[in-house]
Amino acid sequence: MKPRVGLIGLGLMGAPMGANLLKAGFPLVVWNRTAEKARRLVDEGALFGKSPEDVASQCDVLLTIVSDPSALEEVLWGKDGALAGLKRGSALIDSSTVSPALARKIAQACAQKSIDFLDAPVTGGTWGAEKGELVFMIGGKKETLERVEPVLQALGKRFFLLGPNGAGQTVKLAMNLILALQVEALAEGLELVTSSGVEPTKLIEVLQSSMGRAPVLDVKAPVILKRDFTPSFPLRLMHKDIRLAMELAKENGIELPAGAAAYQAYSAVKARAKADVDYAAIASYWKKN
Repeated sequence: MKPRVGLIGLGLMGAPMGANLLKAGFPLVVWNRTAEKARRLVDEGALFGKSPEDVASQCDVLLTIVSDPSALEEVLWGKDGALAGLKRGSALIDSSTVSPALARKIAQACAQKSIDFLDAPVTGGTWGAEKGELVFMIGGKKETLERVEPVLQALGKRFFLLGPNGAGQTVKLAMNLILALQVEALAEGLELVTSSGVEPTKLIEVLQSSMGRAPVLDVKAPVILKRDFTPSFPLRLMHKDIRLAMELAKENGIELPAGAAAYQAYSAVKARAKADVDYAAIASYWKKN
């Protein structure tokens, strides 16, 4: 018999993850701050919980994927929070992107209630979530991963166990910082050739045939060239992740000069954005209105 799964957070990533859990035959209970976002999953067979605590009380494995640290803390410890509802022996998997310190705080709270915990942020974008091909970066115990892996297999294709609780979040922040820098470098290169009168597609052609080749080109170069910044990974979330990476660097007593410059550039674009846009909108840095 498959475990009952709870899912809290039905945004760009959470909603398709819920759909894949249903397709895989898992009984599913969901909750989202905006209840309307749950309608499709409920129509497909999910139950809608009255609160995070209500969802947690009904499930064997609870998966959370929300926007930022404050949202996660509210879901777990706020009024009718999930931690109050989780049963002894259940498991909590958090796939939000938050600080390693918060992941360790959650792990400690779970341990006090004999609840297994994994910090398990993901990469793969909305297309990966829709196809069930996410990559999980995991902090926690091997036996916990083995226990919940059937659930994760409905959502992803690779699961990296990276160390104790907090390790998953550490690697996710480092990876997203690198992606932010790569896309900013791409945007700067394209602006440089365009302002020099060279067709920007020429740069992409050369990059794709050189040591500059990177998978991110396949996804973000067309977005930048078309100036279609419909969010796959929203700028507001990448901005948050760079901030968290910079805070972690400060805690570790190291400087990240490229990261600091990127944070300043992404902050400028975020401040001017009039809608929710993809982080590839860093290419609009040179547009001042």
